[in-house]
Amino acid sequence: MKFDPIRRAKEIERVVMKGKRRRYYRFRYSKHYGGIVTADTVGCNLLCAYCWNYYKNLKPKGELYSAEDVAERLLRISKAKKCNLFRISGAEPILSVRSAKHLAEVISLTEGRFILETNGIMLGYIEDIVSYLRGLDVLVRVSIKGWDEESFERITGAKGRFFEYQLKALRNLEKYGMNFWITVMFDVFGEEGVAKLKERLDVSCRIEFEFLERYPFVMENLRKRGITLI
Repeated sequence: MKFDPIRRAKEIERVVMKGKRRRYYRFRYSKHYGGIVTADTVGCNLLCAYCWNYYKNLKPKGELYSAEDVAERLLRISKAKKCNLFRISGAEPILSVRSAKHLAEVISLTEGRFILETNGIMLGYIEDIVSYLRGLDVLVRVSIKGWDEESFERITGAKGRFFEYQLKALRNLEKYGMNFWITVMFDVFGEEGVAKLKERLDVSCRIEFEFLERYPFVMENLRKRGITLI
């Protein structure tokens, strides 16, 4: 049965947040973006077939950290690696207002540029959340999960009509003057899917291509959902 990702976001936020603290399971340096300091969190409002962190998001567990705790750990790694680029990865950083405020505080406490990796659904659903990011040194990378309602439903497990909130997020980001771009999983989209997505876009932004990590469980998830790779 397909689910409502807005309702799921709020339910998951109650699991992964206690007061102003959020659950994280790892802090690390990675080579993405040419080198970036990363806090890996849990809890997502989607269950994408190709997600590398699928099972941690299906049943989220981790230690609770305040924004100050997260920033302290990120800055410690930043100093050791001489890297001033940061991100939160592994799940959806914005599940509703509480997690959005936690994120904004983390960003404000780090001493460098932050890349926000998000599916954007809550940025489309609650426009005011975008305003929390204004004035912060943040680049927004929106992962688009389909080129239409049907592909969105197969990829994410969520009801197809909520695809519109991803598109609305882009309009809201443009409205607030945010620096953003979108990314798509090219192995699933292919040139045809990308072309169809471009027809739905009413903002001007760069499209980045991601390529699939073909873990056995990912390939099985794709098979179960009837998703054929390009």
